[in-house]
Amino acid sequence: MSLQPFHLAIPVHDLAAARRFYGEVFGLAEGRSSAQWVDFDFFGHQLVIHQHPKTAAQEQAHTNPVDGHDVPVPHFGVVLQWEQWEALAERLRSLGTPFVIEPYVRFKGQVGEQATMFLLDPCGNALEFKAFKDIGQLFAK
Repeated sequence: MSLQPFHLAIPVHDLAAARRFYGEVFGLAEGRSSAQWVDFDFFGHQLVIHQHPKTAAQEQAHTNPVDGHDVPVPHFGVVLQWEQWEALAERLRSLGTPFVIEPYVRFKGQVGEQATMFLLDPCGNALEFKAFKDIGQLFAK
């Protein structure tokens, strides 16, 4: 599967903390930056963190029930290869990163079976990382 990289810009109320998080916790390479924003190579995609004051909406987290868990909405992330996902989960655990939903296999034995994990960046942006042993199941009904 050959995909074009996506571009996503997200608000962060603490640019320095978010910069450390994406650079050190995930080990992402930085691209261009200014005093108000920073580009990152987010697994081949362009993620831009933009300095933005904290809003009341960010403090009122919303969740939807999925597979017995409260999934934060909104959230973003990437689909990794299974081995990449396992390595990332281990890296995050070894760094003591708190999870919203611990790494596990969702929909086990069903269509769409996938490994998933959820966490928050220091500014409350929810991230999901997932993997499929069969990438052909990505859009399966």
